[in-house]
Parts: sequence; structure tokens; C-alpha cells
Amino acid sequence: MNPLAKLLEAALFASPRPIATDELAALDPEASPAALQSALDELREHYDVDGHGVALVEVGGGWQVLTRPEYTEAIERAQMAVRPTKLSPAALETLAIIAYRQPIGRAEVAEIRGVDVGAVIKSLHERGLIDVVGRAEGLGRPLLYGTTTMFLEQFGLRHLAELPRVDELSIALRKDGQPPVLAADVLEAADAEAAAAVAVDAAADIATAPEGAATA
Repeated sequence: MNPLAKLLEAALFASPRPIATDELAALDPEASPAALQSALDELREHYDVDGHGVALVEVGGGWQVLTRPEYTEAIERAQMAVRPTKLSPAALETLAIIAYRQPIGRAEVAEIRGVDVGAVIKSLHERGLIDVVGRAEGLGRPLLYGTTTMFLEQFGLRHLAELPRVDELSIALRKDGQPPVLAADVLEAADAEAAAAVAVDAAADIATAPEGAATA
């Protein structure tokens, strides 16, 4: 393994979060973009070819060394992994609406769900899954919300374009009878069916909600 690949490996192991490519570039300012990409490719191949228990994954707009999925169950069984607190069905549904309709205001989310969402949005914001991304035009200029990099990290996405289309959501969530794909890291396996049903209902609401609904 070349020295740059070793340097990247050390930084990735030291970081608790994904590291963006431009941050990795700062480790060796003299390295060209091509050399940096080559080092990342070498590191990823090193883990893949030599049968390591970890893999270099592009997630959340950056790079991170993660445990391979086949070892997750054993690690969790031994209580060696920190498992995020699971999301409630209400939080999951609200998060799905924000993810697919962002930027979106609280009033529009409430209109789609049919209930007040103030407490749920506050909780999602405190967890770092959503953030204020702007203000809407109109009376009071209400806050608009969108998902964060942490949202991408939690759900194993490189970018929002990897979200399944609304009409594919039920398939994505129920694939092969496994726990929901999008919620795999925040839901207990026992909650899989309930979570899938909630998210599918949210997808239906998203698909039928009027585009011109007021944001507030």
C-alpha cells in the first residue's frame, strides 16, 4: 500500500464520521486529485481483495471505513456497537415527507400527515437528521426544513438521488422480507413491518399531496 493510502487509512479510522474528499485532500496538499482517487481505490481494493471485516464505503458525501454487513448481527449481539435510538412511526413518516418534499415548512408537513408535527420536527432536528435550510416567502417567512448529512449517514446514502422513487418505496422497504432498507440503522427488526407500513403510507401521502400546499 502506498504512503498516501496509508495516510488516508489512518485518518479514516480516527474519524467517527465520513470524511469528504476535499478534507482528505488537505492531509497531503501536494497530492493531485488523481493521486488521491488512486489511493482511495487502492485502499478500497485492499479491504475487498484481502477479505477484511471492514470496507471503505462512500456515504453521506464522504468516505468511511465500516464493518461489513455480514458481521453486524454478531457485533450487535455482543453489544459492541452503539445502536442509534430507533425512530417512532410518527418520526419516520415525518422524516420521509421532509426527505421527499424538501425544502418544506412545518405547516405543509402537518397538512400531509393530518396532525401537528411540531414536537416530531423538534426531535428530528435535535437528532441532527433535519435542519433549517431557508425561509418561505409570504407572511411571517416560515422556516423550511431539509435533511442533513447525518441523515445520509444514518440511512447509508451517498446523496439524496439514491432515495428510492416514491412508487418504489414499498418495494425498497420490504425487499426479501428483511428489515426496511432505509430504516435499517434506526429501527429494531421487530418493528420492520410496522415501519414499512408507516413509510408506505407516508409515500402515498407524499404522492397525493398538492404541490401548491402552503408552507408555514
